[in-house]
Amino acid sequence: MAGLYFEEFNVGQRFEHAMRRTITEADNVWFSSMTHNPAPLHLDAEYCKNTEFGKPLVNSCLTLGFMVGMSVGDTTVGTTVANLGWDEVRFPKPLFHGDTIHIVSEVLELRETKSRPHNGIVIFRHQAYNQHDVLVGECKRTALMMRKPA
Repeated sequence: MAGLYFEEFNVGQRFEHAMRRTITEADNVWFSSMTHNPAPLHLDAEYCKNTEFGKPLVNSCLTLGFMVGMSVGDTTVGTTVANLGWDEVRFPKPLFHGDTIHIVSEVLELRETKSRPHNGIVIFRHQAYNQHDVLVGECKRTALMMRKPA
């Protein structure tokens, strides 16, 4: 199993995920269309010429999806019971078509759970950086994790 069990995490543990991803216009248009988000800020290049950015922005929900998804292979694949929530989601700088992101994760907190003795709770901070190492997204994710089998 590639994912880590609850007992294998330590507060302060950092993961600099090797996977990188260039975000394409197709990714952004597909995601915005599939989630029924018609905002011209994501889909209309002519409209965006008159914004402060001058071009379409990557949908922030897509950025969040990549930020969490790209962390899974090194941390939680096969050992997550459920995601319990995302908090403090921020996008301090825009992400554009053609930008390449990489993700850094850190374990912020570990908690026992009395109601589920075979599980534990891990709180992660995930951060997305573009190709210039500029922070473009961050969030805290609370995950219910499996404990090591007895």
